[in-house]
Amino acid sequence: MSWLSDLFGVSRPVIGMVHLPALPGCPLYDVTTGMKGILERARRDLDALQEGGVDGVMFCNENDRPYTLRADPATIAAMAAVVGELRPAIRRPFGIDILWDPIAALAVAHATGASFVREVFTGVYASDMGLWNPSAGEALRYRRAIGAEGVRVLFNINAEFAAPVGNRPLAEVARSVTFSSMPDGICVSGPMTGVSVRVEDLRAVKEVVGSLPVFINTGARHDNLADLLPFADGVIVGSSLKVNGITWNPVDPERVRSFMAIVRQIRGE
Repeated sequence: MSWLSDLFGVSRPVIGMVHLPALPGCPLYDVTTGMKGILERARRDLDALQEGGVDGVMFCNENDRPYTLRADPATIAAMAAVVGELRPAIRRPFGIDILWDPIAALAVAHATGASFVREVFTGVYASDMGLWNPSAGEALRYRRAIGAEGVRVLFNINAEFAAPVGNRPLAEVARSVTFSSMPDGICVSGPMTGVSVRVEDLRAVKEVVGSLPVFINTGARHDNLADLLPFADGVIVGSSLKVNGITWNPVDPERVRSFMAIVRQIRGE
């Protein structure tokens, strides 16, 4: 766990999501408020997460629906602009997630000084976005080419909004990816945003990857955290920290504080 403890300074870190409103070029983009509105919303959510005590934050274009498998240049530029503008206010280690494009995420992470990215790097999936065939080899070679070796890569190994083409057990996938693809961490998900990961999946993955960090990637809530977190090395959380627990709502400062109080109790702080 050396890089986790070195980066976050705690065991089982909590990474809170800053879900950006729809970016330029996307169907839900608000042309009335424009980039100013996106920046203001992101700043409020960032402040609420940091003041509530999360250990890290991650910026994501969650509302760029319908999702695509390659980011548009406007998406990449807008993400970099927002994170760059907020950079002086970021007081926690931060990461980048651009749905669903590892190359774009690495580029923005390197340009903005982010410490990690989360993406689907491996596997083949039948997804809501069509046939999904990412390449860890291509992504990590790109990381090397741009000099971004310091950006940690968190591999989501059971992609949301998709089913794998093939039927390997998740633990076997985790063992194989750990051997072949050089992840810095493994993320275990439920079937879509906000839906809980299964305890048995977390346990099975953790048993086979050894010291490699394993993150709860979706569906961590106040009422299930005590059951899930003992089987993970960290948690990435978004929807549960929003007003009424709804993904598209603003971050609720009280939900952040109460969530972190549970985490501190589990960590024995």
